[in-house]
Amino acid sequence: MNKPIMSNPNSPFERIKQTSEDGTEFWLARDFMSILEYVDYRNFLSVIKKAMTACENSGQKTDNHFVDINEMVDIGSKAKRIRDNYCLSRYACYLIIQNADPSKPMVALGQTYFAFQTRKQEVFEQKTEDEKRIMLREELKKHNVFLASAAKDAGVETTLDFAIFQNHGYKGLYGGLDQKDIHKRKGLKKSQKILDHMGSTELAANLFRATQTEDKLRREKITGKDKANQTHYEVGKKVRQTIRELGGTMPENLPSEESIKKVEQRQQKSLKDKPQLDEDI
Repeated sequence: MNKPIMSNPNSPFERIKQTSEDGTEFWLARDFMSILEYVDYRNFLSVIKKAMTACENSGQKTDNHFVDINEMVDIGSKAKRIRDNYCLSRYACYLIIQNADPSKPMVALGQTYFAFQTRKQEVFEQKTEDEKRIMLREELKKHNVFLASAAKDAGVETTLDFAIFQNHGYKGLYGGLDQKDIHKRKGLKKSQKILDHMGSTELAANLFRATQTEDKLRREKITGKDKANQTHYEVGKKVRQTIRELGGTMPENLPSEESIKKVEQRQQKSLKDKPQLDEDI
């Protein structure tokens, strides 16, 4: 399944999206069915089967995009029963949308949404390291604003409080190192910002830390500075654990990169130097 890319959090399709411990995004078929306004799961299964056939015909392994699972659900009086479901990748959702009833308004909306997001993923994967760094740095700036808002709602109010809150996230992700420790370990000058000297892999890890902390603070309605700080630390630690389990390099051991500002300047110059087509031709 695909790694997550940044999307509109207000989209109904994003609100039901889930993320596994290794950072993989997925949708549950029964949640997806409800969004698409299907009432009978048996009818929706026929759509899933068509999508699986389309997946096979495109040369993809269906098991990579449609994962058959069983889940326990409450049926009242503390009783439970097993029901079948699917974990769906973004590509699986795209194929389901293409095979769903086009007369349903949400299906039409979903066709536009998943076509755009699938293309966005393809474009990102084709980008150079410099382009990925610029895009991820901008995303991190934006989501740090969202994170600050969620932290403030939880009781992290002053500038000092937020600095402490941020350090808890760094400590979780960087094995106990706070912002100053990371700055020193990376060999950066006093005026240089650590986020501006991260490569795409390190930026992506920090972006995931920020988005998941914001989501957890809001979802669990966490209140109090201490609880908010602990939440940020735990999320950072969980991201670190995932990196270790996947055999990745710990973020503190990743090299310091050229300033993102210089990369942006170089890219802007490159765009200016490109020959422009005469619009009168």
